[in-house]
Amino acid sequence: MIEARDITVLAGRKHLLDGAGARVVPGHVTALIGPNGAGKSTLISVLAGERRPDAGTLLLEGAPLATYPGRALAQRRAVLLQDSALDFAFTAEEVVELGRLPFSGTPEQMDDEAAIAAACGLAGIGAFRHRSYQTLSGGEKQRVQFARSIAQIWRRPGKSQSLPRYLLLDEPTSALDLRHQRMVLDIARRLAGDGVGVLAAIHDLNLAIAYADDVILLREGRVLASGPVDEVMTSAGLGACFEVEVEILTRENGSRAVLV
Repeated sequence: MIEARDITVLAGRKHLLDGAGARVVPGHVTALIGPNGAGKSTLISVLAGERRPDAGTLLLEGAPLATYPGRALAQRRAVLLQDSALDFAFTAEEVVELGRLPFSGTPEQMDDEAAIAAACGLAGIGAFRHRSYQTLSGGEKQRVQFARSIAQIWRRPGKSQSLPRYLLLDEPTSALDLRHQRMVLDIARRLAGDGVGVLAAIHDLNLAIAYADDVILLREGRVLASGPVDEVMTSAGLGACFEVEVEILTRENGSRAVLV
């Protein structure tokens, strides 16, 4: 498990995070939701070890995150950030290959070809796999970056998984159409079924309520509530987080829908 306790991040005198906590549990999809400026991207960057907090504790399997060498951490967790800009004329496939760099010179390098093929197939980028990344649309670039993160945590089916893996996604559906939004979260659920711990910052509340096991409500850098989706995503809880009236309907099939 990746765990953040009492995390504070300052930008001058402003608290980007103020005593925030979060857990990424293997086998679970955790949705991180909140209004713009709530601190979602900052929290993900802290959990990824890319930003050092001003206060608080970060743990991976109970040990301080800072004690893990960067390469060892990269072999166990992948991060998909909002910014997917590249200055080099890589093909889409070459971008996906970047996810395998942490395994260079290790026995796992033997799985690079299979990992890249599987990631490209899951993300549905086969039609433009050999095109220049710079010529792709925003949504296509996002899917390529998603494939890169899948390749990084991919393991050969049936291979013993002694160490948990993690996938941290910052707005993974923001540039995608409806079909591909569902595709990305279907894959997240599939990976969780294989034991991967997934944390995804999601704006669409209906996607969050449909796909998440757990939810973290974040507002102004503070966690308002966290826990199982049915307990956290209530009319009162979402209303307090977003300062709007929220109604949650239960369909005949038992699924729930959020109306704002």
